[in-house]
Amino acid sequence: MATADVIVLGLGAMGSAAGYHLARRGVRVIGLEQYTPVHDRGSSHGQSRIIREAYFEHPDYVPLLQRAYEQWRALQEECHASLLIMTGGLMIGPRDGVLVQGALASARAHNLPHELISADEIQHRFPPFRVSPEMVAVQEPNAGVLHPEACIRAHLDGATTAGAMLRFEEPVLQWTAGEHAVDVLTTKGQYSAARLVITAGAWAPQVLDALHLPLQVERNVMYWFAPKADASAFAPSRFPIYICEYRTGAFFYGFPAQSDGTVKVAHHHSGDFCTPSTLRRDVAPAEVARIRGLLEAHLPAASGELRATAACMYTNTPDLNFIIDRHPQHPQVTLACGFSGHGFKFSSVVGEVLADLALDGWTRHPIHLFRLPRFG
Repeated sequence: MATADVIVLGLGAMGSAAGYHLARRGVRVIGLEQYTPVHDRGSSHGQSRIIREAYFEHPDYVPLLQRAYEQWRALQEECHASLLIMTGGLMIGPRDGVLVQGALASARAHNLPHELISADEIQHRFPPFRVSPEMVAVQEPNAGVLHPEACIRAHLDGATTAGAMLRFEEPVLQWTAGEHAVDVLTTKGQYSAARLVITAGAWAPQVLDALHLPLQVERNVMYWFAPKADASAFAPSRFPIYICEYRTGAFFYGFPAQSDGTVKVAHHHSGDFCTPSTLRRDVAPAEVARIRGLLEAHLPAASGELRATAACMYTNTPDLNFIIDRHPQHPQVTLACGFSGHGFKFSSVVGEVLADLALDGWTRHPIHLFRLPRFG
């Protein structure tokens, strides 16, 4: 039986970051992952993720975001790889909509740089957009693109360099918590540690089944289109990340052009619920037609040839806020799940929070929104 100070169960975005921060604090870490490193079976693939500061979901996320930016930049410098590209961001929607009002609330609460611009100004500054006259946008400079595969790889490599033992293609069969140790049984062996960190992503409902967490796994599709013409208009130096509230409470989002010239776009929340074992990875023509219709209405120049699609999973909580806490029956077990489709950008700081909770039982970072007792 292999032993460690801390076992990390799941080495995706959050688990790789937790392993990195734990190992850098000098503790013995074993990381366990059911798939290969930087796999595409879960929630953290697809070449790009948005990072933004004027956070429409809640102003209390902003301090965590600011720490996340610091950690991403430090990691980027350490690994000498491109992890983060700043492009600025646009939150487009009705003036009184959830997106615009939420972004304004965060920007004003934390004195963040931003502008509120009209539909005409959106189209003047960013010619590919076509928006109706009643639309406005919150434009912010502190937004951009994270490269998720590179970010996870950097955390994994940093954890290994700091001494972590990371084991891949080794599914966990069960874990048990005793008075003095936590034991984990996998398909290849048994491990024991004083503490356990569970970052199981869409598999959290099964791994944490005894807690009966109110989690729903949701299928979401990413699409890559070739622009119809003038692809340079979508270059990261000219075109921002964006989210568009195209009807009340319904959003799609997108990115500048990637290195191959394609632009990525996706819905934010599909309502197509599944489990990891029932996730449908093929994409139906009707789904393509729906996203193409949104592009034709709002960003017609992007609606060229469809080059690729990929499915991923959101793991949603009822309030769409994260779960980050210690296990209510086993304080030596720390868990992070339910990132509800907007968690990746936080993974650099979530890793730090999880290391705090696992080793010290508390963190200086504001995580009151994410505590388990809110579910009763």
